Amino acid sequence: MSLGTGSPLSRRRFMRLAAGSSALIAAGGVLSLSSCDDPPSGPGASKPVRSPLPQPVSMSARALALTAAAGVARIADDVSAPAWLFNGLLPGPTLRARRGDIARIRLQNYLPEPTIVHWHGLLVPAAADGHPVYAIASGMSLDYEFPIVQRAGTFWYHPHPHHYTAAQIQRGLAGFFIVEDEEEDALGLPSGSREILLLLQDRDGDGAEAFSYAPTAADLRAGMLRNVPFGNGVPLPTVNVVGARYRFRVLNGSQARVFRLALDTGTLLSVIGNDGGLLPSRADVESVYLGVGERIDFLVDFGAFPAGRKVVLQSLPFSLPLASGDPYPQGLHMNLLELVRTEGPAQDESPLPSTLSTVPLLESTTSERRFVLQSAGDEDMHQINGRTFDMNRVDEQIPLGQVERWVFHNDSTLPHPVHLHGTHFQVVARRGGRNRVFPYEAGWKDTVLVMPLETVEVLVTFDLYRGVFPLHCHNLQHEDMGMMLNVEVI
Repeated sequence: MSLGTGSPLSRRRFMRLAAGSSALIAAGGVLSLSSCDDPPSGPGASKPVRSPLPQPVSMSARALALTAAAGVARIADDVSAPAWLFNGLLPGPTLRARRGDIARIRLQNYLPEPTIVHWHGLLVPAAADGHPVYAIASGMSLDYEFPIVQRAGTFWYHPHPHHYTAAQIQRGLAGFFIVEDEEEDALGLPSGSREILLLLQDRDGDGAEAFSYAPTAADLRAGMLRNVPFGNGVPLPTVNVVGARYRFRVLNGSQARVFRLALDTGTLLSVIGNDGGLLPSRADVESVYLGVGERIDFLVDFGAFPAGRKVVLQSLPFSLPLASGDPYPQGLHMNLLELVRTEGPAQDESPLPSTLSTVPLLESTTSERRFVLQSAGDEDMHQINGRTFDMNRVDEQIPLGQVERWVFHNDSTLPHPVHLHGTHFQVVARRGGRNRVFPYEAGWKDTVLVMPLETVEVLVTFDLYRGVFPLHCHNLQHEDMGMMLNVEVI
């Protein structure tokens, strides 16, 4: 069932929708966290207690009943909050599959509003992709069936109904989707207890507000930015590690926050993968910019640290040109995850091969499309090429199998993580702003961060499925307010 005609949503109407939807959730317990950096709140006060990082429950995507319903999120030992959950879990269950499997998933909507699930980064037919035109009403179900055709990688799933995406993700609806294959198996990467899945979000420090959705006018412009880091649904997470190599699969599932990941020890992150799976070779970097919707896959060897050492995964500060006066602006320093080295000897780790994966490079092309990202004014403030989203309008038509150069120009003072459904692409150039393509952006991507004053060029081809796929900013307020268009593969 469709949500409607897809006509542009004004700021005033969006505020009414957000406020009305927020009223559906009652207040929960109170958890007060004063700062992203864990300082004492006054003389002699102790630091906030960190929460053990939960690891999501794994389920097979080959035969799954996936329910979206109101529930309760346990976010600390004595604090719970009302939330919306997949299968009653926070985060939602981690769906696992292998290349060559057939995913069969029944979505049951027990929410009080329409929903639809998008398999972010998975290459699926248009009818199974979670386009908002296919949103189902409360009480309805939808059966998905699609082959797992892409290489191994860290993907995720989340709601994608037009005008409701931000609220439903904010209330807790999101989960990992992990694909495995023989190429990755051969590398012998850390697994089991030495594979840490981390869904990063910034939320309010008050437990009653952490999962509520009532955006202010400033939120609707810049995106919701809050000051307390959550990992896998809990605030200020911590996890114990042994003296061995660990694999981190990190997902930015925030509303608008851009993270700049780094370890407080200065230890390099050994990046092995991103949105589309393994990189051609490992990239050792000091920090990683991670926009909303992007994923990064890196290794850390804790055998290099003595027992008892605490290592913190941080978001380093950065500045933006013409930054606004938001109380918790982009570039805010955050201590995201505490890692505590336990007792025991360091384990010997075999070196990784110099080549992780073979990634064929797309050939350059003279066919080019330009997309200007605009954020200005009060009504219909977020646009692409001067338009807001109409889900029944086709904005671009792309021949199946044709390689094209797409140019994303950010004509605003706000970051825009650009996400493309239905395929992956390769980042080939960045001008202005940070003025470089980073080594961790090699290989295949489905989301690319375009900072203010930046122009990013990608090579893209749709070579699997025809149909209509969205292209949009993954700042969730921007997306809900119309910063999205339809691409039809013909």
